[in-house]
Formats: sequence, structure tokens, C-alpha cells
Amino acid sequence: MDVLISAFVGLHIIGIAALLGGFLTQMKAMSAGTARFTPAMLHGALTMLVTGVLLVGFNQMDGTPVNNVKVGVKLALLFVILCLVYVKRDEEHVDKALFGAVGGLTVINIFIAVLWH
Repeated sequence: MDVLISAFVGLHIIGIAALLGGFLTQMKAMSAGTARFTPAMLHGALTMLVTGVLLVGFNQMDGTPVNNVKVGVKLALLFVILCLVYVKRDEEHVDKALFGAVGGLTVINIFIAVLWH
């Protein structure tokens, strides 16, 4: 079970990298007002959702205690991110504030994962 959990943690991190990397590569375009949500950002958010839900299930099956409040907060933030990216994915240009919100929520989600014990 440990190998399975570790593999899905790796996939979860790859999802975060795709979402945050897509945001960071568009920073210059964001300041110019021409940023857009890339397919990698959508796929990264979806990967985070699927692997995160599976990780909760795997940890519960393994008997590891799960902080349901933390998971709920992270899931809520990810749901907002996913909705914003999905709805605006086909637009040529995304508003700076909206684009910045996705990046900010992603970073907040990362810090919740790392700092909340």
C-alpha cells in the first residue's frame, strides 16, 4: 500500500506542477492582459482532483488517520480553481484578477498541504 500511496503522491505533485507551471509561464502575459488558461492547467487541476480523492481513500484503507477538515478545505479551493479554469478555458484572454486568483489559490492550496498538520 505504501508504494501505491507514494506513486499517487508523485502524480498529485505532477498535477500541481502542471497547474502552477502553466500559471507561472503566463505571468508576463498576465501583466500585458493577454494571459489565458492552458490545457496543461486544466489537466493539472483534474489530475490533482482525481489523485487527491484516491489518496484520501488509500490512506483510509491503510488505517492512516485523515484530517477531513484539511481535505475539505483543499477540495473546496481546488473546486473553485477547477471551475474557473474549465469555464474560461476557451477564452482568448482572461482577466488579470481572475488569472491571478487561480495562481493565488493554487499557492494557498500548496501551503495548506505543506503547513497544516
